[in-house]
Amino acid sequence: MISAIKLAPWLATIGLFVIWELACRAFAIPEFILPAPSQAIAALIEYWPAIWQNAFYTFWVTLFGFGLAVVFGLALGLVTGASALVYAAVYPMLVGFNSIPKVAIVPVLVVWFGIGTVPAVLTAFTISFFPIVVNVATGLATLEPELRDVLRSLGARKIDILLKVGLPRSMPYFFASLKVAVTLAFVGTVISETVAGNAGMGHLMLTASSSFRVPLVFAGLLVIAAMGVGMYAIFAVIERRFVGWAFRGGEGV
Repeated sequence: MISAIKLAPWLATIGLFVIWELACRAFAIPEFILPAPSQAIAALIEYWPAIWQNAFYTFWVTLFGFGLAVVFGLALGLVTGASALVYAAVYPMLVGFNSIPKVAIVPVLVVWFGIGTVPAVLTAFTISFFPIVVNVATGLATLEPELRDVLRSLGARKIDILLKVGLPRSMPYFFASLKVAVTLAFVGTVISETVAGNAGMGHLMLTASSSFRVPLVFAGLLVIAAMGVGMYAIFAVIERRFVGWAFRGGEGV
């Protein structure tokens, strides 16, 4: 039998859509203010070719930017977490950079690279970069001093401690950050497509909203949400596969 935990998210989602549908019908809310789920799904079916084309564009742009964030975030996280001096020097700059609204960066990227794919990739990169760096660095920096002392007394070099103990210990932090970062990457891509894009779901929704096709806007939101949940689920499976040992009961979240 299917456990209640596995059924819970499906039942909660269905319940949300049912309440949303009933509220729109009961209060006769116009579709240009808040379309019912049935209207959004109808728009999804009607405009499926355009939605599919733009969703595919948003998806691969997001994955490209996210991939760059994983590579550079992991590298910088290892360097930052391996040295207390580097950690103290770099961490405040990372916090300051992350505090900058990414929508404010897009116009600068447009000036540098023009309208199109590159600003979207870089926005996805910048918005998903921070969680990866911070989690990897935290995993290394919080290695117990007592454990370091024991390993040094046994003749382990600093590089040995980093590679054989620190790196495996930081992997649960790393995989946990991937689930958060990949959803943020979609946010960054859509922001860039909305502000300065000529393709993608953000551009499609902006065009639809300008002509008051609000059901199409919500159809786009549902597609983006589905892509984000799908990628989150994939990385949750990967997390359970590789670092399930780090969770009580052997299961990741």
